[in-house]
Amino acid sequence: MKRLALLALVPLLVAAGDPATETEHVVTAGETLNGIANRAGVPATVIAAASGLTEPYVVKEGQRLAIPRQRAHVVKAGETGFAIAMRYGVTFENVAMANGLEPPYRVHPGQRLIIPALLKVPPSATPVRTEPYFRPPHDGEILRGYAVRSDGGGHDGIDYAVRPGDMVRASASGTVIEAETDAPRFGRLVVIDHGTGWYSAYGHLGRVTVEVGDVVKTGERIGIAGTSGEAESPELHFEIRHRGRKVDPADKLRGRSGA
Repeated sequence: MKRLALLALVPLLVAAGDPATETEHVVTAGETLNGIANRAGVPATVIAAASGLTEPYVVKEGQRLAIPRQRAHVVKAGETGFAIAMRYGVTFENVAMANGLEPPYRVHPGQRLIIPALLKVPPSATPVRTEPYFRPPHDGEILRGYAVRSDGGGHDGIDYAVRPGDMVRASASGTVIEAETDAPRFGRLVVIDHGTGWYSAYGHLGRVTVEVGDVVKTGERIGIAGTSGEAESPELHFEIRHRGRKVDPADKLRGRSGA
């Protein structure tokens, strides 16, 4: 009778440590990260990032792992991976990592994307700067500044007056993740991933001079100024976003390029 009672408890004990439903898992003897990830239905790289693990991702008995629960998104015509990530308020690098996307990071209509939960970065004993040093992408007069309303509308960047043919510079070092020639509103558009959730965007370009996957440095040319998209006169629309949230570029820019 006692034996039957113990057997009846077995399913409860297993369920209590089941990665398929947990948001935090305590590693037991013999478990591996890949095994836990398979049972959780969450990519091992996403669990590793959420738990502060580094390669080769060895886990130990008693170690606590964060398991971000996920959502899914079916790509619609005209959508880009960057725009989808911004919609869900997560970083594009986490979306790319969760779905095994590689440069040039193209997505196609009907593709089902995993949208990982927003990851919390474990605290570090040594403070590390995670914010890029942004520089103005152009030295022209500011035509219109940042003015986002409480409802999310308004103007979400800075518009610079330019002359057709002017050089447009990367505001900070990073990797080009979008180099569009016919983006909605902005026409020729470049988006740069600066890491740690920071992005910058450059719209209304006359010509794009970089390709997706290019690594650019601060001040390097990424396009030529123009009037593409819905621009009524030569201008450069410039945005900065952090983890999907709009940021006033004026609060981040550190003087004129070359200063």
